[in-house]
Amino acid sequence: MESTRGTVAELVHARWGDHRPGLWCGERTLTHHEVAGGAAARAALLTDLLPPGAHLGILLDNTPEYPLWLSAAALARAAVAGINPTRRGPELARDILHTECRLLITDRTHLPLLDGLDLRGGVRLVVTDTEEYDALLAPYADARPDDVHYVCMPMFHGNAVIADWAPALVAGAGVALRRRFSASAFLTDVRRHRATYFTYVGRAIQYVLATEPGPDDRDHRLRLGFGTEAGAVDAAAFERRFGVRLVEGYGSSEGGAAIRWRPGTPSGAVGPATPGLVVLHPETHEECPPAALDPAGRLLNGDEAIGELVNRGPSPFEGYWRNPRAESERLRTGGEYWTGDLFYRDADGFLYFAGRTDDRLRVDGENLAAAMIENILARYEGAEAVAVYAVPDPVTGDQVMAALAGDFDPADFAGFLRAQPDLGTKMAPRFVRVVRRMPVTATNKIHRALLRREGVRCADPVWWRPPGEEAYRRLTGEDAEGPLVSPREALPYGGAGGGAPTTRGEAAQT
Repeated sequence: MESTRGTVAELVHARWGDHRPGLWCGERTLTHHEVAGGAAARAALLTDLLPPGAHLGILLDNTPEYPLWLSAAALARAAVAGINPTRRGPELARDILHTECRLLITDRTHLPLLDGLDLRGGVRLVVTDTEEYDALLAPYADARPDDVHYVCMPMFHGNAVIADWAPALVAGAGVALRRRFSASAFLTDVRRHRATYFTYVGRAIQYVLATEPGPDDRDHRLRLGFGTEAGAVDAAAFERRFGVRLVEGYGSSEGGAAIRWRPGTPSGAVGPATPGLVVLHPETHEECPPAALDPAGRLLNGDEAIGELVNRGPSPFEGYWRNPRAESERLRTGGEYWTGDLFYRDADGFLYFAGRTDDRLRVDGENLAAAMIENILARYEGAEAVAVYAVPDPVTGDQVMAALAGDFDPADFAGFLRAQPDLGTKMAPRFVRVVRRMPVTATNKIHRALLRREGVRCADPVWWRPPGEEAYRRLTGEDAEGPLVSPREALPYGGAGGGAPTTRGEAAQT
């Protein structure tokens, strides 16, 4: 829709920063700026909820939500169908289905009109006057002009630019920079700058939690952190200690795929699969079956359910600069974008991160995801940080090696492995490297390439489990120079599963 003064989207955008009253309804008054901000939040939500080419239906009286959603549709370039609330039964159902509304915005007043209607094909409802709706909008509407965004992650990484600096720019919020991330200075900086929001990647949250607790840990203005890889356990610990909620998400650095957390997302999951996102088996390229989870949330069919996340829908990724080989690995037939990240999905469509494709191990003919093994080893009481990676098997494929930061006792560790019901027969580490501090990259992610490169011949103490044995002993120089025999035996650990509990999962990679 256009006018002589521009499109509707341009007119909505032009009201940003205009703090004059702009919308009255009963006792409620919104400024032009609040309308524009509310429309932008709903437009961001709309792009996640509405499949490409589908239509948005609005079944409301004249409430503020109506113009807010009209404006949101203009910003998101979506078509709107106004649904007549005076119609009933089959006529109302026909209006919704004929206009191909895949998403219907309504409120509790109008819900009885939809009872018993045959809305075949699937119409998703969003009910505006509920707490669930407020929570649904919260991740999009949280940026405010009086906020201060604390940018402590490196700005060469997309996390700091896209999820921290850019939202501050849009909201007109302030930005406080930290030259380099420092866990010990985190709370001091947050207080000095009166920061309200921050982002994180890698092990940053773990490092902050490792600082000495104090009675004033909640003496600050922070209300939200957004990032990846904190994991459900550390996120809960962070909220208990600092009173700050962490929201996890996933986004490929190239922009080719993204997953947003939603209220109702199970513990350990990143969020629901949006239209176009599928999980494909690495060998057959067929869509993987849903994950089979036990009552504790442990994955039972990892070999079948884990695959690469692929975006078959629209993608802003245009390619790599002067790197056609890398581009061909990402962009495949029909414009599919292959993320290079492993996921599995549950029966309800929620996605769980399972590591990078580079982190997949092939042990005795079985595909394993390193993140799944890490999730299990992270339960070990002495572990402060764990990384699992492949070292070459002398015959074929890989052997499992783990780096562990923290207290390690070989007998306790072997007993711990025996007690894990979801530790598959090929998943127990052949080697355990005990490190004082986990090596990390500039973005605080574990430096897996370095660990793989150094293998068993490293400066740190390494413990190993010889073939046919369940006990670990110290690896000697003579052992390291030998063949380190291929592990072709049935291990005395766990069951036949291949997964992990969602409660200790890696949340996402950026």
